Amino acid sequence: MDIVYIRELEIETIIGIYDWEREQKQVVSLDLEMGTDIGAAAGSEDIENTLNYKAVAKRLIEFIEGSEFFLVETMAERIAEIVLEEFSAPWLKLRVGKPGAVTGSKDVGIIIERGNR
Repeated sequence: MDIVYIRELEIETIIGIYDWEREQKQVVSLDLEMGTDIGAAAGSEDIENTLNYKAVAKRLIEFIEGSEFFLVETMAERIAEIVLEEFSAPWLKLRVGKPGAVTGSKDVGIIIERGNR
């Protein structure tokens, strides 16, 4: 299986359980690896034959900017559903981070894998 990826996609959104987090947008950072087969795209040079990372990024930016999740776990599950269902990726690995959420730490968050690799 080949992998199309997006690294350090930063998006502002409402995320968190504390009152101040519900009032102020924060940055979440995504790393996304998506399973695919690039053979048809490589052979045809046609963007329609690949997993289009720009289309994925645009969809996730729109979704996350409009969301107001309490937990990064819930956000991660919804992102996975979008990529697997709307973009027909058979597998993904996703990191969702909240930079600066913990004093003294550059980033905290979760990593999930979904689908069949």
